[in-house]
Amino acid sequence: MSSLKPKYQPNVSGFLSLCTRNYGHILKWLPEHAEVEDCWNVVGEFGTLTVKLVENTKYTQLLELSRYLPTSYFFKSPCARVRVYHDAQLAEVLTSQQIYRLKPVYDYPNLFMHQTDEKYQVNAFLEELLKIGQLQVVDPT
Repeated sequence: MSSLKPKYQPNVSGFLSLCTRNYGHILKWLPEHAEVEDCWNVVGEFGTLTVKLVENTKYTQLLELSRYLPTSYFFKSPCARVRVYHDAQLAEVLTSQQIYRLKPVYDYPNLFMHQTDEKYQVNAFLEELLKIGQLQVVDPT
């Protein structure tokens, strides 16, 4: 008997389904005619997201999302850069906190102790951030 664990195989269809759901959440409050550097707040019953349009191309947009949390020595406010693919109708986290490039799969253990499915986990966390309740866009500039 071998004591080796089988190699992790990412669930691609599950990941794409998650990115599709995130796209649907974002589309509810994404302005049609936003310009690069525009910022706005999305207010829900469970908090406020601050959104900045970083990049705008024909088929994609790059958004910077953050959620204010009271100042704490233990927690940083969540912040992520999200690529929105309008042609594929997907939204994917590109960077999050101190992770500047997410790999599809990480070996485990690794130097930074990322989970093997870190990319999926970060996108699942984005989905939770986007579910802040009934949404209302405030302060589009």
